[in-house]
Amino acid sequence: MNPGYAGRSELPDNLRAPFRPVAMMVPDYALIGEISLLSAGLRDARALASKVVQVYRLCSEQLSGQQHYDYGMRAV
Repeated sequence: MNPGYAGRSELPDNLRAPFRPVAMMVPDYALIGEISLLSAGLRDARALASKVVQVYRLCSEQLSGQQHYDYGMRAV
């Protein structure tokens, strides 16, 4: 039911009424990484988290875009 994708259709009107639009935003990977590192017991998690996020960003930009490479939320 995702419009714009090939082979998918619009949501019918009787189902569209109960659902409201939702705004999405890009998550703060540095904050998520910092919290993960803090929960693992690291003391200087903020500096390390920003470096890890930078490495993943560079990997996603410069390395192969094959499907088995995952540099998104799951990897952080």
